[in-house]
Amino acid sequence: MVNIIDRRRNPKGKSLANRQRFLRRAKRQVVDAVNEASGKRKVADVAGGEKITIPTDGLHEPVFRKSAEHGVREHVLPGNKEYVVGDTIPRPPAGSGGGSQASPSGEGEDEFTFTVSRDEFLDLFFEGLELPNMAKSQVKKSDQFTQQRAGYAVSGSPSNLNVERTMRNSLSRRIALRRPKGNEIRALEEEIDRLERSGSDPERLRELIDQLRLKKERSRSIPYIDPVDIRYNRFTQVRKPVTQAVMFCLMDVSGSMSEEMKGLAKRFFMLLYLFLERRYRYVDIVFIRHTHIAQEVDEDTFFYSRETGGTLVSPALRMMGDIVAERYPVADWNIYAAQASDGDNTPADNPHANELIRNVILPLCQHFAYIEVGLAGHSVRLPSDLWRLYEKVSHGQAPLAMRKVRTQGDIFPVFRDLFTPAELKG
Repeated sequence: MVNIIDRRRNPKGKSLANRQRFLRRAKRQVVDAVNEASGKRKVADVAGGEKITIPTDGLHEPVFRKSAEHGVREHVLPGNKEYVVGDTIPRPPAGSGGGSQASPSGEGEDEFTFTVSRDEFLDLFFEGLELPNMAKSQVKKSDQFTQQRAGYAVSGSPSNLNVERTMRNSLSRRIALRRPKGNEIRALEEEIDRLERSGSDPERLRELIDQLRLKKERSRSIPYIDPVDIRYNRFTQVRKPVTQAVMFCLMDVSGSMSEEMKGLAKRFFMLLYLFLERRYRYVDIVFIRHTHIAQEVDEDTFFYSRETGGTLVSPALRMMGDIVAERYPVADWNIYAAQASDGDNTPADNPHANELIRNVILPLCQHFAYIEVGLAGHSVRLPSDLWRLYEKVSHGQAPLAMRKVRTQGDIFPVFRDLFTPAELKG
């Protein structure tokens, strides 16, 4: 029987084993609470973790209890003046035994509240989501290295000691040098002790004593483990091909986009930003905002600038194509794009947008997600020009996904729908 005791310290920032077991056990309640929390606060705050409250009845372990309505019971009723042995006691009516009056001594349990860490929250928040077709990799500009085993070394850090190889070398050396075994020495000592007690065969006794002395001297001169036996695991750094992606975020900030609609679009892109930052280490994000002109901007300008103007979609698509040609070779980069708009576009610009989305943008992309934002409570209007345009393109099996968003509560379901792999949707 082998007893293994794990004395490794808990890694910094990681949960204890019992905490992880608890999260697995209460996963359904935690996921529901996480989804509810995502609709109540700013998405920019998602990365900070969340205080989760779940009902206590979701934490109770299953137990066996006696049925309150079936079975045979024996009761001792002190002070009985009404029944004798053999009498049948009527069952109390259903619902009796409770009361509607307040009690000064009642007890109960509050809901259970605990805080999940940033990593735990985001793991649950983005569980099951994935960017599709993350396939291309490039090696030329790879700056990522990984540790790879490269045999053994005679020196190194104690943490890299290879116990198995060390003991194998020790055993080989002891066998080759014929180091006496412990059981051989013990057998000689027992035989000597027996002869000394019996007092017979003194010549044999002297012979055994000499053999024991020689074996002990040889055992001391040949150590069990010698420095020449010790081997350390040797590692070397090797270049690792990097699978890299770039995400283009396109948003209409024209005058037709109200602040509420811009807020919905910003919320979607914030989720997307957190998702990419969490899921992939090597991801570039390009922010393009457009009115009648397109601009590549930084994150703060993209989310918080208040500029407005006319509505032209083609400049943003054209700028995306130019940036890809200049900075992101298609052979090396996985290219994704997400566009948020209210669907309005200058009619004269629709042919240009159609040409660009069909012949320039979609051939470059692994996936293109389009969300059309609107106002909650407003009557549903006819499909917008941009929606009809993209709908025709998507019917041709293009890598284009389209969804509509009206309220903040729609953002997370739509986000999950856009980035849940097809095999998991079924």
